[in-house]
Amino acid sequence: MRTFVLAGGCFWCLDAVYQRTRGVHAVISGYLGGRNPAPTYEQVCSGLTGHAEAVAVIFDETEVPAEIILDMFFTLHDPTTLNRQGYDVGTQYRSAMFPLDETQRREFQAAVEKYAQVYDDPIVTTFEPVTDFWLAEDVHQDYYNNYATSGYCRVIIDPKLAKVKKYYGLWLKES
Repeated sequence: MRTFVLAGGCFWCLDAVYQRTRGVHAVISGYLGGRNPAPTYEQVCSGLTGHAEAVAVIFDETEVPAEIILDMFFTLHDPTTLNRQGYDVGTQYRSAMFPLDETQRREFQAAVEKYAQVYDDPIVTTFEPVTDFWLAEDVHQDYYNNYATSGYCRVIIDPKLAKVKKYYGLWLKES
């Protein structure tokens, strides 16, 4: 099993996509990259803690290549907008990758270089050191599956799921 720690806007969006990806065995929403120990969602949303909303994606590379996990990441969020994804604004919504070792750093760098050729604007995704990963509150785990009819899920997450299904349908459990 491998683990990628990624931040690309609201963790609910990343969670919804990766929960549906073949070979992904777990997705854990949490906070990292900030100053406060054990931050709450409200504290992180204030933008004052320095934390990013992130997910730890635990996957089996014999079932889904690491490159697909990274391709999905760069497809489901806009890595060219600084500290923002759509209506979600603030440093907690930044595009960031948290390499666990030098091999991951090289993989992440290769993905950034690949997608720099796709987007017209420069990629602003940062590479940040892995600090304490603070587990998000229970309500944020598996959010889409629990609240699929909420406005945020319908307006924000559903289009992202449709986009990923269009490009990566073969890699989804529900394709």
